[in-house]
Amino acid sequence: MGQWLERNIIEPGKLPLLLALTAFVVTFVVTRSITRLIRAGKGPFGNVTAGSVHIHHVVPGVILTVIGGFGAVASGGHGFGPYLSAVLFGVGAGLVLDEFALILHLDDVYWSEAGRKSVEMVVLTAALVVLLLAGFAPFGVNDLSQQELQNRAGVLTGVAANFGFALLALSKGKVRLAVFGVIVPVVALVGSLRLARPGSPWARRFYRRRPRARAKALLRAYRHDRRWSRPTRAIQDWLGGKPDPPRPLERP
Repeated sequence: MGQWLERNIIEPGKLPLLLALTAFVVTFVVTRSITRLIRAGKGPFGNVTAGSVHIHHVVPGVILTVIGGFGAVASGGHGFGPYLSAVLFGVGAGLVLDEFALILHLDDVYWSEAGRKSVEMVVLTAALVVLLLAGFAPFGVNDLSQQELQNRAGVLTGVAANFGFALLALSKGKVRLAVFGVIVPVVALVGSLRLARPGSPWARRFYRRRPRARAKALLRAYRHDRRWSRPTRAIQDWLGGKPDPPRPLERP
């Protein structure tokens, strides 16, 4: 284990990234545990308030992210500074992304159905960082030999082509495949070849006069969501807590 850590993490200079990822995941787990205890009315924890204002943990998260980011830049990659900055950045990012949905909607949707976006963003971010730690460079450039790396035109062509596949997958509504495809080229290619989801920019543009393609896209999306929505919701409930039921509409 020590030899693997030295060869794959410390020697390539990935230790700050590992520390940031660890701090990020631990912060998310601890924060969600505390908020779930507060929601259940258990334990010594409570909401932080200043008068009548509820201080969300995204506020200290932003402060720590700024300190960690600028600290990493100022340290110049030498000494103990990069490691401390990486931990601060990871903690801050964990606090910020745990309330990503609140920033997106500009509303307190933490325990609502819309609040699931925070859990999705945390999982997606952690997965991408794990891929980087595992040795995947963007667009798979590290898979090229030394002679191929010297051919910059070929590398740039591969980068541009993979980026195009990722954008195509994104236009088809394959957001997760597009994001992961930036790191793993095959994923972007698969996402670009698959049928677009209904309502995506690609479907609105190219399926408008193709009723068979539109019907096939609707059927495939229905089957996909029916197959994976329940296990996905179960995992999200386990990670972030079950959302509150929607409030009944008030009569005027």
